[in-house]
Amino acid sequence: MTTDSFEELAGAVGRRLRMHQGFGVERVRVPGRAGRLAEIERRVKCCELCDLCRTRTNVVPGEGSPEARVVFVGEAPGHEEDTQGRPFVGRAGALLTKIIEEPRVLDMRREDVYIGNILKCRPPGNRNPDPFEVARCLPYLYAQLDVIEPDVVCCLGAIAAQTLLGTKEPIGKLRGRMLDFRGGKLIATYHPAYLLRNPGPQEKRKVWADMLIVKEYLKSL
Repeated sequence: MTTDSFEELAGAVGRRLRMHQGFGVERVRVPGRAGRLAEIERRVKCCELCDLCRTRTNVVPGEGSPEARVVFVGEAPGHEEDTQGRPFVGRAGALLTKIIEEPRVLDMRREDVYIGNILKCRPPGNRNPDPFEVARCLPYLYAQLDVIEPDVVCCLGAIAAQTLLGTKEPIGKLRGRMLDFRGGKLIATYHPAYLLRNPGPQEKRKVWADMLIVKEYLKSL
């Protein structure tokens, strides 16, 4: 999916609206956010823009509320996500849900946020996304963000943060602060899988602190 494709779609919608107006129709139902996200999901599921279409079990478009104030972005689906076609459903996903719903942290419901990834298909062996795959897949995520218009995008891990910010800064330097991003804010934090590999309280406190920054920012709006 390219930006040109979405511009063509928007142009087609505009032409259809003008046609209906020419026949005297005053109002035409325009898809809301849920409908536009569903259309992006439909396109994602048909995508064959890179070789991951040959190795995937399921596409993982993303899931959550079209009205989400917070969108979480990881790097790519893993084995469990590829099996189920849903983002963050393994052990890391369970921890992410706990972070989202913990009253002392974000105190939100998982279904009230949106969760996605840089890539919509699992790279073989859970390897890092390569630049060609990112270039082909990233427009889908940007299209989803344009529909949802979240207050905060939360990048989970270095790859997601570095990709969206266009930097090679390590996650340790990127985390802990709100950054301007596409008309809203972006914050980076450690991936839940990192916390599972490093279960000590010190790293957990850093993620909790990052989420409290998000919570206080949302309160300020």
